Amino acid sequence: MLFELFMHSVVDYAIYLLDVDGRVITWNHGAERIKGYSEDEILGRHFSVFYTEKDVAEGKPASELLIAAEIGSHEDEGWRVRRGGERFWASTVITALRDERGCLIGFGKVTRDLTERRKTLEESTERRQAFAHLVRAQETERRRIAWDVHDDSIQSMIAVSMRLQMLAAQRRDPALMRLDEAIQGAVRRLRILVAQLRPPALNDHDLAASVRDYLDEVVAGWGLECTLRHDLATEPPPDLVVTAFRILQEALVNVRKHANATAVVVSLTEQDGGLLAEVTDDGDGMKLEVESTHEALSGEHIGVASMRERAEAAQGWFRISSRPGEGTSVAFWIPLGPPVPARR
Repeated sequence: MLFELFMHSVVDYAIYLLDVDGRVITWNHGAERIKGYSEDEILGRHFSVFYTEKDVAEGKPASELLIAAEIGSHEDEGWRVRRGGERFWASTVITALRDERGCLIGFGKVTRDLTERRKTLEESTERRQAFAHLVRAQETERRRIAWDVHDDSIQSMIAVSMRLQMLAAQRRDPALMRLDEAIQGAVRRLRILVAQLRPPALNDHDLAASVRDYLDEVVAGWGLECTLRHDLATEPPPDLVVTAFRILQEALVNVRKHANATAVVVSLTEQDGGLLAEVTDDGDGMKLEVESTHEALSGEHIGVASMRERAEAAQGWFRISSRPGEGTSVAFWIPLGPPVPARR
């Protein structure tokens, strides 16, 4: 009695029984809601009515009953058909039912409608693909600009500088020497720009190595003591490696410009199916009017806005924690894609 009451009370699952030939012999309210048939309409009909024409032609309903009879149960996920012909994505389990002597007396079938979950997953996949395309496009454009600046502007300015040095030596003209110094200063600034556009340390396939190289090759040169802590069991896909690196790069540049720090620690860990990254410095700190994972800081500058936008575009979050005299911590989390073994 209790079991029958339970069966007829469940509305999120279609729960019903089949005879040994596959005809429907019981029907619950969940089955009526999901499949669209009333009890009077479906009792006695073969359960193949729930399958697509293609599956019926290929003998899938009979095959599933045979497998369930042989091994005890059969699980499947795929398209099914409601009353009226509408298709829906379903998870199904067929269980063979036997009497005390072991004789097959029928089957129990449970169906769950996963259409909305599949739609959400497809939308999430489409967003991830669009985001990955955007990241690749941005990095391609950055690389192109970097090459153009290096191969054209910088080389032309170096040629002008060499000519000025020759003229300055011949004429001993202080004005020419000052002009050459100005050009060399511009070349140095352009080289910094090129390095920011496409850092040599950035390896799309190894986040920890990219961050380590950037700390060693760039950040240490700023006079900061650098520490990297990481424990990544999986390597993020290339688009997320680039995203994480760019946020970390901006955070470290902000430490150099604003923190008045002597040391910085970068931490990379896996948490809740995603990458949790944190940059902590021992600088002056600051007073925050707002501290939130979702709301923008009051009057946040373009660097902070850029970091936040990158993290949120990757379906993650970003936050800053800081107090005057206690340093600043920048943290962000982005969900990981399909697992890839991490490099050690």
